[in-house]
Amino acid sequence: MRWVVAVAVAALLVAPPAVGAAPPVQARAYVVVSSVDGHTLAARNETTPRAMASITKLMTALVAMERLSLDETVVVPPVAARIGESSLRLRAGQRVSVRDLLIGTLVPSANDAATTLAVAAGGSVRGFVDLMNRKARELGLVGTHYRNPHGLDEPGHVSTARDATVLLHAALRVPLIRRYAGMSRARLADGRVVESTDNLIGRSRGFVAGKTGHTALAGWSQVAFARVQGVGITVAVLGSPTEGQRDRDLQALLGFGLASYRLSRVVDTSRTYAVAQVGWGEPPIRLVAPRTIVRPAPTGRALTERVVARAIVRLPVQAGQQLGTVVVRDGSRVVARSPLVASETRNELGAIGKARWVARRTVHHLVGLVS
Repeated sequence: MRWVVAVAVAALLVAPPAVGAAPPVQARAYVVVSSVDGHTLAARNETTPRAMASITKLMTALVAMERLSLDETVVVPPVAARIGESSLRLRAGQRVSVRDLLIGTLVPSANDAATTLAVAAGGSVRGFVDLMNRKARELGLVGTHYRNPHGLDEPGHVSTARDATVLLHAALRVPLIRRYAGMSRARLADGRVVESTDNLIGRSRGFVAGKTGHTALAGWSQVAFARVQGVGITVAVLGSPTEGQRDRDLQALLGFGLASYRLSRVVDTSRTYAVAQVGWGEPPIRLVAPRTIVRPAPTGRALTERVVARAIVRLPVQAGQQLGTVVVRDGSRVVARSPLVASETRNELGAIGKARWVARRTVHHLVGLVS
């Protein structure tokens, strides 16, 4: 049985010029990561530990939701009521639902809500911080160490831009965290409406969710995830000089990441990928893909395709019968895989048809000998 193997640059429908360098930003550290292929598209000081402020609260929410029920009611401890700065104005002894505390932690970034969650889930702030650090090790956050559940400046309370993107992905796998981290405002059980600290919700293309942070040591920081047409981009910026600059830095890097990919028809039903000979002087059968496959492809980087197909087939052949495969790759990553099938039904030649072919071949050879 004969097979044909072909490797070629994939013919893509859209081939815009390559994306240029990452835009200039003022953040002290940043990273742009693609969920399409896991590539780091741009980075600066992405593994350098530094203060990360309220990005901490993603870990607080993640660990708390592993141990608390959403509709459970907990008591606000005195340590939470005293914490200060951004808060829900909780009072010691007040009873609050875990749902409201989760909203308060993620939407207005309330320190008293995060601390109440911590004590409820860990028994004490210290006990909960131990759980946070254990979770950080489990997630592989090698540059991260927690000293509190809210993110206020404290010696040794550090993370990295790279770790922030990993943490965000882990947190967003929890549907309620994903929901509240992407809400511009939310209503608490007592009727109060709280506003998000995130200025890009509803303003930045494809924005899904994120978490802001700001302290004197951390500067203005944020980690965020955006998705457009199957392309997911995660960006962390740490240490922008102002709130406005942080927003511009983040938005520019998200746009850069999204522009680094395009939707491409990587498997196309209109193409003939190979032909299979059937003998007896009959025209070959075209091998085609049964369905079109569209995938995000890197801008400015060619894909390759490998076609493995039958070179000769025995009749009869049915339309749709698999006679090969095509695999499209971006480097070592498989972008798409598809069977290749016969484009038409071809019945076996009868005795008369075969006799005609033999006669034609005989005449051809005789003419060749005379010539």
